[in-house]
Amino acid sequence: MSRVLAAALCGVLFGVGLALAQMIDPNKVLAFLDVAGAWDPSLILVMGGGAGVTATLFPWVLRRPRPRLDTVFHLPTKRRVDAQLVAGAALFGIGWGLAGYCPGPALVALTLGTAEPWLFVAAMIAGSLACKVWQDGGR
Repeated sequence: MSRVLAAALCGVLFGVGLALAQMIDPNKVLAFLDVAGAWDPSLILVMGGGAGVTATLFPWVLRRPRPRLDTVFHLPTKRRVDAQLVAGAALFGIGWGLAGYCPGPALVALTLGTAEPWLFVAAMIAGSLACKVWQDGGR
């Protein structure tokens, strides 16, 4: 039960942070991505803050023998950059640039009561399911 509560608290904290940083506003995100036009660089502070905290604290956390609420750290084992990774990153970037949403902020934006994030999340789920079917060979 403590794992579920910790996950819920972390999710709420993450969502509040995204909302306060205005990452759930697709117009703000699109203005950040429009470096050749009406560029709004303010989200650099948000992303830089997140990257800075991660770069500083992640090594410290990994010095622990195990996480507080699990038996092992669940870290990625794949280290190779391959075509699948590059294609996935490109699709992510294209979707972010077209819609102004990425998955986390889109889920938080569902609370705004507008149709756009619901359409984005539905398309995201459909795309994930289609990829799974494709990877499984149509099974």
